Amino acid sequence: MRQEPDDFEPFDEPPSKSELKRQMQALQVLGQELTELPASRIKALDIPESLRDALKEYERTRSHEGRRRQLQFIGKLMRQTDPAPLREAVAAYKLGSAKETLALHEAEHWRDRLMSDDNALTIWLQAHPSTDVQHLRSLLRSARKDAQQLTEAGMPRHGKAYRELFQWVKAALNSAKAANADSDAEPDADTDEDEYL
Repeated sequence: MRQEPDDFEPFDEPPSKSELKRQMQALQVLGQELTELPASRIKALDIPESLRDALKEYERTRSHEGRRRQLQFIGKLMRQTDPAPLREAVAAYKLGSAKETLALHEAEHWRDRLMSDDNALTIWLQAHPSTDVQHLRSLLRSARKDAQQLTEAGMPRHGKAYRELFQWVKAALNSAKAANADSDAEPDADTDEDEYL
């Protein structure tokens, strides 16, 4: 019986047809995600001109069958491109979108809480001491007054004051987050330097 030497390494087997098909489908899915990116994000990507043109053509195509075929073509072109930076670009876009959605939900939550609960104003003021209390109370009064009027369907009316309250809460939360980010980025100026002398 013949023994293989210890340093013998078998040849890497080529990927199976199933594996190749999975890889092509993954590239086609990534191509689909690229078509959902805004034009400004696509412009910033380092991709071949042929892929850039194919993405533009996909946007112009209106028929279902035409889009399906164009997507297959995009997947084919992506075989010649490094997918890692493209995946990162798509992930970064999705993460930013998720953060924006979360911020909107937080603003909606605060608006509804302020509208329905008088104690919420006290909690808001404790969390955001620099709030213009008079302006906030004015917005709340107007929004609550609007909500007391019912629509034809018998639902509370959410008019201009309700939307203004939402915009105000959203802006206040954004500025508070920005202030917190700035204070986290600044080095601590209160450190006692004599300690180290």
